[in-house]
Amino acid sequence: MKTAKQYTEEQQGYRLHVLPTNKYKTVSIVVKWKAPLEKETITRRALLPSIMEKATENFPSARKLQGALEDLYGTALSADASKKGENHVITFRMEVVNDRYLKDENSILKKALHILNDVLFHPKSEGEGFSSSVFKREKETLAQRIRSIKDDKMSYANTRLLDHMCSDEAYGVHAQGHLEDLEPLTNEELYSYYKNMLQEDELDVYVTGDVSREEMLPLFNEYFVRSAADPAPSTTVSDIQVEEPREIIEREEMSQGKLHIGFRTHTFFGEEDYYALQVFNGIFGGFPSSKLFMNVREKHSLAYYAASRFESHKGLMFVFSGIDPADYDQAKTIILDQKKAVEDGEFTDEDVEEAKQQIIHQLKETMEHPYGLIEILYHQQLSGRQIETSELFERLEKVSHEDVVRIAKKVKLDTVYFLTSLEKGDA
Repeated sequence: MKTAKQYTEEQQGYRLHVLPTNKYKTVSIVVKWKAPLEKETITRRALLPSIMEKATENFPSARKLQGALEDLYGTALSADASKKGENHVITFRMEVVNDRYLKDENSILKKALHILNDVLFHPKSEGEGFSSSVFKREKETLAQRIRSIKDDKMSYANTRLLDHMCSDEAYGVHAQGHLEDLEPLTNEELYSYYKNMLQEDELDVYVTGDVSREEMLPLFNEYFVRSAADPAPSTTVSDIQVEEPREIIEREEMSQGKLHIGFRTHTFFGEEDYYALQVFNGIFGGFPSSKLFMNVREKHSLAYYAASRFESHKGLMFVFSGIDPADYDQAKTIILDQKKAVEDGEFTDEDVEEAKQQIIHQLKETMEHPYGLIEILYHQQLSGRQIETSELFERLEKVSHEDVVRIAKKVKLDTVYFLTSLEKGDA
């Protein structure tokens, strides 16, 4: 599969990644602000994207900002924040129609970059704070979002698993922030942190579409000149060795139990074992043909759902399942038995090939979309391991039955977490 060649340029205060391709009639721009994952700053960072994308100095209301975007042939803008290993990344995405396909004499891309510059570097402010009405509204929206996690029992169970599993690690910090830090947060404190972010965050800017490196360099430098005099230190991911697995049972008013299990893979994105880990996950619980789905859900009818996924920048793997509370012991045993079965080589070469082809198909589908391709390239940027697409597929194809057995033995159980119903008599 041929993908866009990436040109990476170290610019003033940021890295510009240009991916020329004629596959799309739009130009996609993705801006990534990265900082170490810390409890002290996570709530502020969780709140910032929604405030920044609502109003700017030139477009001082959500209605005016949205109107300006719609005037540019429906240019789309979105923002969010997420954990990537022990980093926190704030992402802004913009998709704009390519000037090559318009008869407009003025550059639509240049106008769009002017708006993006406003959003990133000139959000609407009042004195030493953001717009007070925007701050108040978005702060309450975030508070509601944090409170609502407890209503989604699957998300809540995963949050509680990480609370126990990573209690002394940065990864245990809640990506959506913490209510106890949000409630006392003032507008002026957030604005002060925003100015620090502009100075200290590591900034990567991606652009892909029917564009050229020569065109994009001067254009982006016009809107992304930035002094980063005091960049934040890079994070070193903690890789904990498990001494004794933990079992945690907590109770809530609910009918279905949530059995979530955390493992340490001791394998990270781009390492040699990473490709075998992908295949192991496919065989174990990553697809509908996996052992978890076929045995826990289909054969024994013990789970409403059962699947696994891994966090490649932190070296963790998670199993998620929804079960009847009475089936806890049996479901836990059968889930762990599936892991042991892979360790013991109880799968065929055909299983390995099927998992590899499913992973490759997933990757190709992801790379078909500009944002998906950029995410994969940003994973490489985070890991410091640049890998050509062709080599990525080649390494997957080389994974053998023995490699999967070896990686299965390397993956260690850390925490079994069960969120279940109240016992009779509990209030």
